[in-house]
Amino acid sequence: MMDTSIKYRQPWLQSASFDGLYILLPGLLALIITFLLPEQYKSTDEIPLAGWIILILFIDVAHVYSTLFRTYWDHERFSQHRTLYITIPFVCYIVGVLLYAINGMLFWRILAYLAVFHFIRQQYGFMRLYSRFERKRTFRSRLDMLTIYAATIYPLIYWHCTPGRNFSWFVTGDFLISEAILFRTICGYIYLVIVLTYLVTEIIALLQTGKFNLPKNLVITGTIATWYFGIVYFNGDMAFTLLNVVAHGIPYMALIWLFNKKERKPDNNTTEQSFINKYKYNIIFFLLSIFVFAYIEEGLWDGMIWREHKGIFGFFSGLPSINSKEVLALLVPLLSLPQSTHYVLDGFIWRKKQDVHGTQIAV
Repeated sequence: MMDTSIKYRQPWLQSASFDGLYILLPGLLALIITFLLPEQYKSTDEIPLAGWIILILFIDVAHVYSTLFRTYWDHERFSQHRTLYITIPFVCYIVGVLLYAINGMLFWRILAYLAVFHFIRQQYGFMRLYSRFERKRTFRSRLDMLTIYAATIYPLIYWHCTPGRNFSWFVTGDFLISEAILFRTICGYIYLVIVLTYLVTEIIALLQTGKFNLPKNLVITGTIATWYFGIVYFNGDMAFTLLNVVAHGIPYMALIWLFNKKERKPDNNTTEQSFINKYKYNIIFFLLSIFVFAYIEEGLWDGMIWREHKGIFGFFSGLPSINSKEVLALLVPLLSLPQSTHYVLDGFIWRKKQDVHGTQIAV
């Protein structure tokens, strides 16, 4: 019999309002906006300039630099992991140079798949955060894991097995595409079975216990919706970018900000604080700094390589256009180093952290 005598405690990271607005709601809003887009943005490779500025510059690229606040700009954490934080960008750059020297597309392909892995793991990480109070190694916990991976991997399988998609991850041709209708169909049925099993299991559990983990289920269902509609249902660059970037970048920045605030320690030696340590908990400084870094990075890309948005990056238009393969092999991995370092570092900085209740979580 269902016991409702004890009110179920939702596992919010901060609060219903904070988590809902900055972690759970962005993907849903992106989905609603996508359905309201003009038809050409749902099925073509067109993306308006304003959309590019907001989605790519101020969310996608900017969220990468929020990692600074949990690594290089965190004095205590940097001191503890100095070797790791210095070694990773060095190794990423050397590997990037070698890959680009072999073949430019090979470099972009490896970087794209590294990014995909990072995006998948973030959804798994949020699911684990919101299920941190639940029993592990149960059927439901394994089903949650299976569902979150199915929600992300099946759309990618569909993408790889369906030529003619009007979007790419970084550059055209970075994914290995091959028409494989039978394989895609089989994976589609497996995906459907997993999703339906998850839905039925959650409904049964709710009826039996009266407990419903709202944020965890919003993460899982939101991932199912944004990845399916962004990659499978729609075939437009704007639709893909909107659903892909918003549902990933904004929650990531919110998580960085939230954990930094939770871990903030009082410092009586304020006169000896660096400028960054003094203002790192200021939301204006947080946002402004990552936006400035994003603008500079994209300005360098546009000034020396892409030459696509001179109106936005006029200050960088005087930079020389680089065409030498040898120079590009050194320059492209350098400009992409913030991304590659972000992808690799993210696999370390969320491991076995404690939430405010002391519960060990692995993200």
